[in-house]
Amino acid sequence: MSVFLVLFVGLCAASSAAILIRLCDAPPLVVAAYRLGLTSLVIVPVALARVPEELRAILVSHRSALLGSGLCLALHFSFWITSLSHTSVASSGLLVTTNPIFVGLGAWLILRERVGPRLVIGTAVALIGTVLVTIGDHGNGEQALYGDALALTGAVAMSGHLLIGRRARATASLLPYITPVNIIATLAVLVLCLWEGQALTGYSFRTNLLFVALAAGPQLIGHSSFNYALRHVSPSVVALVLLAEPVLSATLAYLILDELPPPLIYPGGVVILCGIALAVTRKREPSEV
Repeated sequence: MSVFLVLFVGLCAASSAAILIRLCDAPPLVVAAYRLGLTSLVIVPVALARVPEELRAILVSHRSALLGSGLCLALHFSFWITSLSHTSVASSGLLVTTNPIFVGLGAWLILRERVGPRLVIGTAVALIGTVLVTIGDHGNGEQALYGDALALTGAVAMSGHLLIGRRARATASLLPYITPVNIIATLAVLVLCLWEGQALTGYSFRTNLLFVALAAGPQLIGHSSFNYALRHVSPSVVALVLLAEPVLSATLAYLILDELPPPLIYPGGVVILCGIALAVTRKREPSEV
């Protein structure tokens, strides 16, 4: 199968997440708990059957990293899914997609990695786009701005998850790493649900089907497709393809939810995506063909 076909399927699956979440008749934290929990139910038996030794080894050698990564993943889904209750799919999708910018900044501030001019310029451009998007949402009231802030916080949390994973994955393969991370994230969101007094059962058959669709589509098919593609094309190519996700999500929101984003979302979105594209691509070396 062509790697670009796999990427396209993964992109479509991932882009459906916001729509499926909006259609769920359940609180955001409950949606996050089911998305993570059902995913864990699928990957845990697979990991135990295929990589039991690696799983035991990483639980001993990377306990702190697994805990930190799992908590960041829980915060990412909690903030981002909640943002969809307050702002448009387009705004939420664009702002949460800024995580490559925060990853680059975190790598500079925390990991002391060298910062190239493309990251600096890309960050500045994406920041301008973010300002345009939030200005456009200002006319929709404080709720929309609150949703924008939640989406940005979700992007920061995802960046923490990715930065921690970058170090842990240097000595661990994917499956034994993501299995405990998903379990930790699930448990963290469940604790938040109990803390907020939110019921975990009693939802309609339709909503339960949407929970399953969220885990099977965006989480398993989407993320698996991107990880498969990373074996065959450069991370920059995958990152650039992922920039189409908020555009496709906004299109689906218009077609299915009849949601028309504010006018400034269009120029702001273009500026954000251009800034991210500049930040995640590297300059071609003269020896490369």
